[in-house]
Amino acid sequence: MQRRVPRQARSRATVAFVLDAAAQVFGERGYAATTNEIAARAGVSIGSLYQYFAGKDALLVALAERHLAEAQAQLQAALEDAPTQPNELVRRVIEVVVELNRPSALHTVLYQAAPRTPELVAMLDRVRDGLSAVVAARLTAGGVAPPTADRRGHALVVAVDAAIHEHVLAADTPEDEQARIDDVVTLALATLAAYSVPTPPPR
Repeated sequence: MQRRVPRQARSRATVAFVLDAAAQVFGERGYAATTNEIAARAGVSIGSLYQYFAGKDALLVALAERHLAEAQAQLQAALEDAPTQPNELVRRVIEVVVELNRPSALHTVLYQAAPRTPELVAMLDRVRDGLSAVVAARLTAGGVAPPTADRRGHALVVAVDAAIHEHVLAADTPEDEQARIDDVVTLALATLAAYSVPTPPPR
């Protein structure tokens, strides 16, 4: 975690430089990157880096937090006018999440190579809960009762996230990827049906 929260504009700029440099160096060197390399790339002393970050794991957590905040904002924006019919909503969610998870060197370090620290795990859980709430809200707008919508939203996000990383992003061609997206849509709809109960009709 960050040791010191930057309050002045100059301090905030230093932290931004360090994080940008960390993203570049981790992307090039993977988890083997060192704080000395990151400080040199940022043009700051190692002491300045350690004023704000305890080490490279703290840098990774900060990078993941920034990446996930941006991803969550993009997904929420994409879902604001999303259809409320389950089939169309599921496809929109999957297509957006696929774009947000396109493989990159930094993405690999953040979510595969780096240790899962308690801070990173907690942050991923918060993001997943936030996305589940967004999906649940769209389901509620489509007429699904809130308790059921919450359950379905969570089931959908968990199933889609796993299927995208293990199935869709392994596609070799755009055609294969589209076919795999269709697979995940089918899987997600089946998941929603299996892990929910029918919404009772209004009285």
